[in-house]
Amino acid sequence: MKWKRGAKSRDVIDVRGASGGSSGGGGGLPIPGGLGGIGGGAGLIVVIVIVAINVLGGGSGGTGFDLPGLGGATAPGANDPQPLPPGEDPQAELKDFSAYVFDDAQVVWESTFDRSGDAYDTAKLVLYSGAVRTDGCGGATSAVGPFYCPADERVYLDLSFYGEMRRQLGASGDFAWAYVIAHEMGHHVQRMTGTSAAVERLSRSEPADANELSVRQELQADCYAGVWAATVYAEGALEPGDLDEAFNAAEAVGDDRLQRQATGSVDPDSFTHGTSEQRRTWFERGYRSGDPGDCDTFAAETL
Repeated sequence: MKWKRGAKSRDVIDVRGASGGSSGGGGGLPIPGGLGGIGGGAGLIVVIVIVAINVLGGGSGGTGFDLPGLGGATAPGANDPQPLPPGEDPQAELKDFSAYVFDDAQVVWESTFDRSGDAYDTAKLVLYSGAVRTDGCGGATSAVGPFYCPADERVYLDLSFYGEMRRQLGASGDFAWAYVIAHEMGHHVQRMTGTSAAVERLSRSEPADANELSVRQELQADCYAGVWAATVYAEGALEPGDLDEAFNAAEAVGDDRLQRQATGSVDPDSFTHGTSEQRRTWFERGYRSGDPGDCDTFAAETL
């Protein structure tokens, strides 16, 4: 992906310099329905599993990409930015790229809302390392992976996930990473349109439908990520292989693939994000149309 280096973002909060890995304090987010590690040999073999995270507190919900846990890592506050000193940041290039993608997606959605005459609240991107404390969604470690907290309208991102995607999922490349960020921004769009609140309300009133509602919500976020990708294409910023990287990433985080990788079997009734085929299909649908109106997964008879 072609991108502009050197720009400073007012919507990025870097707290990596404040992060710690000592024990005690700041419990992580509960992850109901997530697949755990598989015991074996000298330790725990942990696989990446995509889960829906129902965050306790404030009636808020968030979604994230599950990563190997960090035990009782502390969770520094995101309101006390302490970025790594210039020249001492080994992730400087990835940080700048992440900020660029986030800002670009934000501009796209802000313009989309403006054209329809709707108000848009600016999201923030919080970069952390190891653990973080949110405003409204409690504390979280890197175990939850990238996630969006509706209560504070922030996307939380540990840059180490970039390497985990390549090593554990086989999903590499800058546009695979861009897909992850665009997906989380899709959840911000759902917060703005009231979709997130509606899903939470329906899930509580009809618990038997909660998993299907979660799948539809996640696939819509994938579709919204595709809509953003369409604008990147329109600007001539896509490079050969970019789309394949995004397609591969979407397929890599399908519930069926992750469950098979973790346990050797698949339980469709426990899906919360959709199959590999569904995730790719809805991302591609958003990309081909470039129209968020084509992302109504809740009205679709089949996914």
